[in-house]
Amino acid sequence: MEFIEFAPAKINLFLDIISKRTDGYHNLGTAFQTIGVGDTLRASLDSDSKITLQYSEAQAYPVEDDLVYKAALLLQKKMNVKQGAKLFLEKKLPIGAGLGGGSADAAAAFRLLNKLWALNLSHQDLETLSLSLGADIPFLVQGGFAFAEGIGEKLTPKPVNPFLKDFTLLLATPHCFVPTKIAYSKASVSGEMRWKQWKNSFFSNNLPELYNKFEESVFLEFPEIQKLKELFIKEGALGALMSGSGSTVFAFFEHSKAAEKVLNKYKNQWRWSALTNFY
Repeated sequence: MEFIEFAPAKINLFLDIISKRTDGYHNLGTAFQTIGVGDTLRASLDSDSKITLQYSEAQAYPVEDDLVYKAALLLQKKMNVKQGAKLFLEKKLPIGAGLGGGSADAAAAFRLLNKLWALNLSHQDLETLSLSLGADIPFLVQGGFAFAEGIGEKLTPKPVNPFLKDFTLLLATPHCFVPTKIAYSKASVSGEMRWKQWKNSFFSNNLPELYNKFEESVFLEFPEIQKLKELFIKEGALGALMSGSGSTVFAFFEHSKAAEKVLNKYKNQWRWSALTNFY
């Protein structure tokens, strides 16, 4: 029997750097939201305990470096599972785009193998296990909307503001890749005031302030991302923002036809693009 799991991408509606940590990481204040585009993971049992992973298209890294493969090995070891799994990943999300694609795939692997191996672990159990592989993964195990702090692992899940559900999202990724280390190394610390104010105002009946601290440093190095954000606003978006450390920009459109018109007009200029909603 084959099991199938969707791996929805995430966007950051707000992202700020609260402080630097002694371990070299940064304390963040961010708002995660899953969206209706992503990869799809399939799995079937392998009786000889072997973990195999194949792809719908060739990847530029060895399978041993893939977070899906690492998640499977980790879950198998921690739960002393004797069975293996044959995994197949249908890739749709662009790599290095600030959408959490690799983390979403790993989260899907935890959910999928929990069912395939009949482990009956709770979402909280899977979130705890997944943290060692990446700070975004615990959120993506469950998805939806959440405030996140620390390095992204301290989650406060919330129902999303109902006002936001009717908007259409247009996402586009330009032809550039933003190394996460560069984004962090050149970004300054804000403190927590803006983050506290944003959390308190998020559930008001209007489009919240869309803010990403990394735009300050990333736009200087990759002006094409800033131009993409400006293009969306010029074409009628009510708000636009770079997601994560880049390079994808998402925009809120009040009407789906308006977003579709912009997509059809410019999609050949972008590395990847999609229309979607919250998931």
